[in-house]
Amino acid sequence: MTEFEKKLAELIWEHEPIGSGELVKLCEARLQWKKSTTYTMLKRICGQGIFQNKNACVTSLVSREEYRRQQGEAFLQEHYSGSLPSFVAAFMDRRRLSRRQVEEIKEMIASYEEEEL
Repeated sequence: MTEFEKKLAELIWEHEPIGSGELVKLCEARLQWKKSTTYTMLKRICGQGIFQNKNACVTSLVSREEYRRQQGEAFLQEHYSGSLPSFVAAFMDRRRLSRRQVEEIKEMIASYEEEEL
């Protein structure tokens, strides 16, 4: 998504379900967009399969969390061949983790391991 599409997506996720007319008013107030801009951007993000505008009601087909998860996985795949350890290693080369961050990661791993049993 482009930055403009992300702004619209965030508004929809925040207010869904939302009537398309109400969305136009919201975009005008928050983003200073004209009606035509809102509908153009809405058509684009609906075309990506993330949202739908059915009977003048806009709803998500993909939740904010799922979208972010998909984007994270795509980033990991594109830049680190899907390897989370390679990503963490690259991150840690530049920045040291705090004790709290290390504990949070350990807790996440322990929770994952418990689910796998």
